[in-house]
Amino acid sequence: MSEPVDVAVPRKGRPLEAVLGRLADRAGDASAAPGADADATDEYVESDDAPTVAAVADDVISTLRYEKQITKDDASADDTVYERLAEYSDLDAPYRPEFTLLRDDRAGRPRRIVFDAMTLWIDGVAIRLVGREEPFRAVRTHEVPLAFDSADLVLEEVVELRPEPLTTIEDLNARIDPQDTDVRVATGLGDTVYHTLLGTPEQRHAEADQPVDLDREFVAKYEGPLCVSPRYERLVAAVLGTDAIDGVEFVHPENGREEEAAIADAGLGVYLTVTGSTARDHGLDLGTKLFPSETVLMENVVETDSPEAAVRSLIAGEDIETALSAS
Repeated sequence: MSEPVDVAVPRKGRPLEAVLGRLADRAGDASAAPGADADATDEYVESDDAPTVAAVADDVISTLRYEKQITKDDASADDTVYERLAEYSDLDAPYRPEFTLLRDDRAGRPRRIVFDAMTLWIDGVAIRLVGREEPFRAVRTHEVPLAFDSADLVLEEVVELRPEPLTTIEDLNARIDPQDTDVRVATGLGDTVYHTLLGTPEQRHAEADQPVDLDREFVAKYEGPLCVSPRYERLVAAVLGTDAIDGVEFVHPENGREEEAAIADAGLGVYLTVTGSTARDHGLDLGTKLFPSETVLMENVVETDSPEAAVRSLIAGEDIETALSAS
């Protein structure tokens, strides 16, 4: 059988769960590994003994959620982290996931179990998921032909800043300079949260008797502090447009301070929201959803030959024929 195609994925968190969920959906009820006769033929033979791709994906997700709870002191375990790591990474079966240890950035810097690697067979194609701290950079440096990562990383690193705002995932490729990188965005996975404009009621009343909408037009007329995470300055400049941020001063939350609290002090800011409840708890009004933060499949266009293209189409499904991939 053909060699697996390497696909870089995040080691933990919502993006990894989105990837595993997409693969489980594509696989349906198929088993996660070939049968014993597969080595003797080029034709894929499904195993009767291996669990389904969905079952393996669920096992990885539940394991990492449990380990996150332990790291956050929301759960406890009798076994040491090394004993749990050995139990999780039993490699007697080819579809069994491998895990590894990383230092977490929480107080005391505890060791945290995260995803490392796993090979799954879908429609007879072997896909080797390889955990990386920065999947985007792995595909950019030609380490792997395909990778999943947050669309935020593309905005932070390679999209051109222009006067007009960037509003959709579909427009990302048009903003990537082909002389700068061979990476293109193939499709999104739909696990969407939004970079949202947030402001105080006082800010909305500052220039008018009636409250105004918190939108790009508001920012274009605004002069003053705009609170964002330090890593998101370039992203915010891209999604608002360079004309709109003329006169804006980026300010950042102090270390350890909640972003919503810092935005409330500044009067205006941009932060990721799901329901917006925490923002409202800090007295903030929700404005325009500026840009979706979504897990995306990225490809290095000089590396995606026949087997890689098959994996790309398999993962993306019907989504692959959108304007996004044609950009």
